[in-house]
Order: sequence, then C-alpha cells, then structure tokens
Amino acid sequence: MAILDEIEYRRNDGGEDLEAIYRLRYKSFRRHGLLLSESADERMVDELDEAPNCYKFGVFMNNHLVSTIRLHHLTKEMPYAPSMTVFSDILQPRLDRGESFIDPSRLSIDPDLTTSFRVLPYITLRLAFIGVIHFNTSGCISMIREEHTGFYARSFDSISLCEPRLYPPFTMPIFLYETRTDHSLQLSLERFPFFASTASERRMLFDQPKRGELAPLTILPTAKYLKAAA
Repeated sequence: MAILDEIEYRRNDGGEDLEAIYRLRYKSFRRHGLLLSESADERMVDELDEAPNCYKFGVFMNNHLVSTIRLHHLTKEMPYAPSMTVFSDILQPRLDRGESFIDPSRLSIDPDLTTSFRVLPYITLRLAFIGVIHFNTSGCISMIREEHTGFYARSFDSISLCEPRLYPPFTMPIFLYETRTDHSLQLSLERFPFFASTASERRMLFDQPKRGELAPLTILPTAKYLKAAA
C-alpha cells in the first residue's frame, strides 16, 4: 500500500509516453528471451494496439516509466484481443452467450528494477482488476508462460481452460488461464487490499472524456483513501 504514494498511472494513445511504452516492452521481452527476432527500432507494437477496445497504460514511479500493460475489453461486439488469435474456439462461444472479459497482455516491468521492486507486477496487474470491476466482466483472461501458472493460480485463483498452444512471435507454448469474477473478486480484494479503487479512479482510467473535457494526464491510485475511510 505504501508504494502507491509514489505511483501514477497514465493511459496512453500517442506521444512520447506511448513510444516509451513500446520500447519498454521490447527491452523487457528481449531481456527475458521471449522474442524470436530483433527489431531495428527496438519497439514492440502490433495491430491490436490500435483496436477500439484497447487501453494502453504506463505505470510511473517518481515520473519514471517502470512498467506497462495493455488491456482489451473483450465482448461479442468487439472480439479483438490477443487471446482471440489463439483461443477463439474456447472464447467465442462464451462471447456469443453474452459473457465478456478483460484480456491483459504485454505486461512489461523494467528489467533493471525487477529485483528492487518485486511489488511492481502486482501494482501493474491492479489495472486489470480495476478493468474487470469497471466493465463488470465475467472474468479476466490471461495468456501466460508455464513458469507463471503457479503465480496466477495462487495469487488470483486462476484456472487453466485448455492445453497450451503456440503464439508467435514468442518462443514457448502459451497457457490460457481465467480468473472468474463471481468466484475470485472478493478473495482477491481480501488478499490484496491495494487492488481496491474508487468509482472516480475507474472512470478516469477507462471512460472517454466528454465533449469539451480533457483526458487526465495522470491518475493516482485511490486504494489508500478507501483504507483510511474504513
């Protein structure tokens, strides 16, 4: 909870911050040996970054970009997400029945900070949890490497939906895991109180500004205020 005092979230659709996010993705994935090929411009970006249901976030500590995540709000009307390129046969029937999901991807932590700030993956994944609440989705879908399956199962009560599959350009099979809202929402809040958020924070992170309004440059985490009120 204390580190939230140093954290700012920024939703990015363009400009220097977005370029920094693309470069951090590349740096993190290359450092961990997850990409098959090099990129001359050292950026990691694809067509799903421009999907209408895509939300790209940078996490800043003391005005320095330390991590990033991309979220897709997956619905029957907008079935655009990384998971649908590999696991559409699993997910499309559920979308057709009216379910919806948050699909987090491109989770990247500055590799120079991973040993100093081990809480950063949680601080970053907090955005996916907030998205689940804001959009009232059925659950959160995660495509993860085998070595991360235990973390997701222990931390978020996630379950495997099928056998792993290949997902180019990555170098290993990818697992599809789901955290169900109806089963695990309250459990996650009890386990990680800093995942809590106010309605105002959720709106600033995900809602489009009304006509004549400017989008907020930065959004501060609000969990500490809810804890103080309690």
